[in-house]
Amino acid sequence: MTGQHNFIGKIEQVAINAGFRVEFRKNSSEERGKSATRRGYSMFHMDDPEHDRALTFRRVYQYPFWAIENSAKRWEWRVAQADFPVEKGSRKEADRFYQFWQNRLFGDATETKNQGGFVYVPLQGKLLDHRSFQYCSPVEMLSHVMTQDQDRPVIATLHPNELYSDKELKALDQLVQKHPRLTVKPGDMQAMLRGCDYVVTQNSAAAFSGYFFAKPAILFGRIDFHHIAANVHMLGVERAFEEVQILKPDYAGYVHWFWQIMSINAGRPDAESKIKQTLIRAGWPM
Repeated sequence: MTGQHNFIGKIEQVAINAGFRVEFRKNSSEERGKSATRRGYSMFHMDDPEHDRALTFRRVYQYPFWAIENSAKRWEWRVAQADFPVEKGSRKEADRFYQFWQNRLFGDATETKNQGGFVYVPLQGKLLDHRSFQYCSPVEMLSHVMTQDQDRPVIATLHPNELYSDKELKALDQLVQKHPRLTVKPGDMQAMLRGCDYVVTQNSAAAFSGYFFAKPAILFGRIDFHHIAANVHMLGVERAFEEVQILKPDYAGYVHWFWQIMSINAGRPDAESKIKQTLIRAGWPM
């Protein structure tokens, strides 16, 4: 990435306007380490800032939405710590924005959504590991799904970019043998979101995409888009599965707030202003 990239070019222009000289370097561990010894400030793409004069920037799931943060962990981002202001802002603008992105991302698929009577579980990686941001391991999460929802079929999908070990695949096969209602197969996210009753995941972006299909979600992992989901860390397992049955959040208002208000839309005229405000908030002398 260089200054020719739309969003990076805007960051560069904001820095130049503030009197900085901008250099582009490879995003390697060596260069990130060297940045701490240089004068001035640094910004890394997706990687954790390695000193107190560094920030990270990352796409917020879809172009042209971006975040600039002092942590690469999404659940530590400003939006994750903020409260979703229910019923504030323009209803007309939120609905228009939501409908535009429904069509942009999924075409008419959201118009043909239905309640197909199954639970969609998009799996990610490290299925046997219980990582610090997770309530339990992904395989244990699947066991909870089978225990808590004893009526619906459950479809768990494998992530196309993950290489699963024989041990992980064996653990999944054992669950399938134990629970005839469970199917594990390669993912077709759009088809799954069109037909499922709700989504259960650690923190897969598929749950955020599910908001465009008005599909409620249970989250077993920490993430930035948790506000309108049934959060296991906050509610516990049993109550989260109770809540998801009655969840009817303001999907349009939330997507508008999450992207248009709390993120930086690089396609808008105010993008450079929001970048500057973000850098000032981080303590940079702008």
